[in-house]
Amino acid sequence: MGLIFRWLFRLTGVVLLIVLVALVAVYYLASRSLPSYTKEVPAVGLEAPLEIVRNNANVPHIFGQSDADVFLGLGYAHAQDRLWQMMTLRRTAQGRLSEVFGTRTVEIDTLLRRFDIYPLSVQSVAAQTPETLAALEAYAAGVNARIDEINRDALGRGAPEFFLFPGPLAPWKPADSIAIIKLMALQLSAHLEDEVLRAQASLLLPDADRLADIMPDIPGAGVAALPEYAEIFPGVEPSFASLDQTRHPLDPRPLRGLGGASNAWAAASARSASGSALLANDPHLGLTAPTIWYLARLELESGGVIGGTIPGMPVVLVGRSDRLGWAITSSYLDDQDVFIERLNPANPEEVETPSGFAPMRTRRTIVNIKEAEPVTLTLRWTENGPVLPGSAYNLSAITPPGHVAALSWTALSPRDTSMSAALALMQAKDVDAGLAAGELYVAPSQNLTLADSAGNVAMKTIGAMPRRDAAHQSQGRIPSPGWIAANRWQGRLPYSANPEFRMPVGGIVGNTNNKVVARPFPLHVSHRWGDSQRVQRWQLLMQSREVHTRDSFIEAQLDTVSSAARTLLPLIGGELWFTGEAAPAGTPERLRQDALRLLADWNGEMNEHLPEPLLYAAWMRALQDRLIRDELGTVADRFTHVEPLFLERVFRDVDGASVWCDVIQSAAVESCTDTARRALDDALVWISDTYGDQLASLRWGDAHQATHDHQTLGGVPLLRYFVNIRQSTSGGDHTLLRGRTSGTGDDPFHNVHGAGYRGVYDFRDPDSSVFVTATGQSGHLFSRHYDDMGVLWRRGEYVPMSLDEGLARAAAVGVTTLVPME
Repeated sequence: MGLIFRWLFRLTGVVLLIVLVALVAVYYLASRSLPSYTKEVPAVGLEAPLEIVRNNANVPHIFGQSDADVFLGLGYAHAQDRLWQMMTLRRTAQGRLSEVFGTRTVEIDTLLRRFDIYPLSVQSVAAQTPETLAALEAYAAGVNARIDEINRDALGRGAPEFFLFPGPLAPWKPADSIAIIKLMALQLSAHLEDEVLRAQASLLLPDADRLADIMPDIPGAGVAALPEYAEIFPGVEPSFASLDQTRHPLDPRPLRGLGGASNAWAAASARSASGSALLANDPHLGLTAPTIWYLARLELESGGVIGGTIPGMPVVLVGRSDRLGWAITSSYLDDQDVFIERLNPANPEEVETPSGFAPMRTRRTIVNIKEAEPVTLTLRWTENGPVLPGSAYNLSAITPPGHVAALSWTALSPRDTSMSAALALMQAKDVDAGLAAGELYVAPSQNLTLADSAGNVAMKTIGAMPRRDAAHQSQGRIPSPGWIAANRWQGRLPYSANPEFRMPVGGIVGNTNNKVVARPFPLHVSHRWGDSQRVQRWQLLMQSREVHTRDSFIEAQLDTVSSAARTLLPLIGGELWFTGEAAPAGTPERLRQDALRLLADWNGEMNEHLPEPLLYAAWMRALQDRLIRDELGTVADRFTHVEPLFLERVFRDVDGASVWCDVIQSAAVESCTDTARRALDDALVWISDTYGDQLASLRWGDAHQATHDHQTLGGVPLLRYFVNIRQSTSGGDHTLLRGRTSGTGDDPFHNVHGAGYRGVYDFRDPDSSVFVTATGQSGHLFSRHYDDMGVLWRRGEYVPMSLDEGLARAAAVGVTTLVPME
């Protein structure tokens, strides 16, 4: 027995030793790629030595002799800290993820190949201005200087992820940067899926008027009567087929409700306590570790610029110079139309056009797959755009037999000059020049908010607006026949047609993705807008003060009061509060009364430490599901987020909308009060099972955790505890401090989409401006800058956004000098 014990002890010791050696080896190899910020590096293409001074927040301040050198320095800095992220973005745009990740990403690759994003980016290089082309080439040289350094000095392949997912590091090219802009357009465009869902829902609802309830228009003028989808395509049968609401973390397509969002507002000198303009911006994207945003300062020949960049692109997308600040929010411009194309029965390679049947353009492409046989695709295009498979976006549910679906989309331009617009904006000196720079912008459409040192402010929608015929059958709301001339796009509207607001009388401009104009079709901009609730709170905060300060803008940016909650709770719970008999403890009736008592005293603040936000959110979610489930069946799963306008229409009985409260499958006629009571009981059962039945002890932050997950390693057992960043957060779907919930799965209230960047700029003292990102500057999990800003972001704090060179150097964590290669 003793001999066996001794051998077991020795074997255990050997195993532990092997594990320890393996861990040390892994750490050594991974740490080799940890960047050193104090060194001298030779670089091809550099005209003169340049310095990358990293301040105490690891924000690089790049000083060079020419603009080209500075852009080279930015490329090098991006590659130092985010090389894996950059290469993954490029592979996504190219449709080449499966070469590294295998069969898991084939669906993503095949769809991206059909969009043809990368070839269109290659074609767009020639359309750039000479200055932009020079910047793109210099930036690529900087990225390649880092890749050369990694290969030359054996720096751990550049990032730990490359050990797990090895692959060749191809040199960076100008087209790669343009491809990332087009990839962002895919992440921010949701009209395609919305068109399909609207068509599918219209086929399922017994009363076509009810579509205006569940997919409501933002209140305002300019809405016209439209035909039913079944009237346009009578051969389509109603279908309960629904999309899988889970996607691979690298899939760039947003789930419904998780498209682009953002806040931006500016105050002219007359509305500023300092007498100078103010500007605030917090663009919202899916939360990841690391965040997509990267802070940087570029000292250009035209002056310094500082703000948020996206690794892979040589531009400060959001930020400021000493004289101009610029901010972006998703405009929700309708830049996508789905066309149903009729195939020629005699030749399925032809589709009907206004002048008869015409052949589709085709091209073959091969998707190589790691450890699997390659897949050969035949890509097809009609005159309206690329043909998409029925499996994409649930298109098969609304496509009649003998037809295919094609997509028109502004981002599919082979002459996309959005990069040139972004470069020109960085060098603009005032609001007028900033607005002029926007004319070159194509996609993704944004609302550009500007403020300058002279105290001027403005906001304009930038991006290509499709020119549609006033006789368009569906006005772009639902898929339309591609062979009818009136449905087809007729080019692009002039830039002057884009909405513009310059120096308004009230002195403040802003956008929360809300409806900005009420113009009739076809100058409508969009039928679908991203916000109807946050804008109400923003208007109240802006108009409650005669003048604003940097701090009041910060307070608004971090505001957690839900206008939706303040509206809906009295409306829905009015007949439930303080009614009913006393109930003994431990019964469902008592639990309901306790919940209603808490909600009755709540002010709508979505504070992470309070129980009421969780009670409210769970109740509204259960209520919407009860209202729509019997009519829509499994398609109800697509409505993942509460639509306040829908609930308000139902409980105010707008145009007979209270009919949703009755369960059509039952003989009884249920009232809205009955449905609200049962939904509250549903919510309380779910809360009790998940968090316990001590309602006063609940915390919204336990449910509303910000999930900054690593897109490739975030699901790996054990490793996910090191690479994912989780934080208890305040806010919600309809607060200015927006923390969009997932709406799906076992954790429907996880915060998955929010402000990856926040910035507030004061032109009275520009160097008092502040900014922050959601995680940190580094993408390396062993770096202390991997998540150091995340703590500040969660607490609503910022770091200085100064162009003071001395301040940057005084607390620098390192200075990298790039010198011309001899």
